Amino acid sequence: MPVAIITGASRGLGRALAGALAERGWDLVIDARSAGALKQAEGELAGRTRVAALPGDVTDPRHRVDLVAAAWEFGGLDLLVNNASALGAEPLRPLSGHPLEGLRAALETNVVAALGLVQEALPLLRRRRGAVLNISSDAAVEAYPTWGGYGASKAALEQLSAVLTVEEPDLRVWWLDPGDMGTELYTAAVPDDPDADGRPAPGSVVPAVLGLLDGGAASGRYVAPALLEAGR
Repeated sequence: MPVAIITGASRGLGRALAGALAERGWDLVIDARSAGALKQAEGELAGRTRVAALPGDVTDPRHRVDLVAAAWEFGGLDLLVNNASALGAEPLRPLSGHPLEGLRAALETNVVAALGLVQEALPLLRRRRGAVLNISSDAAVEAYPTWGGYGASKAALEQLSAVLTVEEPDLRVWWLDPGDMGTELYTAAVPDDPDADGRPAPGSVVPAVLGLLDGGAASGRYVAPALLEAGR
């Protein structure tokens, strides 16, 4: 059976993607910082597939080792999804007042930890010519007020992804802008957004990810709404 590691899988896109892969028979290694929410996700998935649910923080090197070890126990690794993210400030604020410690935290989670997990997982990914999916944002390429810190971290993640495609040509490396989604992360970022209730559910993005998998898409940057439109 194929095996996936999905970080930040207790809610939002990570949880929706885990459910879709479980329906396809994938074995799953999932994590989240909230043990309670992760246990609930595990309970929903365990009836459909094998699940290793490891509460922890991806910024902890020992936790990253444990995630990859769990995949090894399942037999290997076909897909690594770096979905866990940190905003750096909640709610978001202009760069003039952005807390530097918050920026460091966003970079640590969104960039350093993501690369650390890739480094840890590479031996298993290489054996199966697997794929890395890094969840990015339009804030990585667009200049939105108050999104500077978060966007900078995602821009860095995208550059790491691009270089990884050159250095690991036998792997598929995708960095995906999921588009607008109604998530707890977005609510924390912009709690007063009057249009928040109209944002698409995270599950609406999952077909775009499955399309990348099923189509054997080449490494590169993808935008979920464009993928979904092309698939109609």
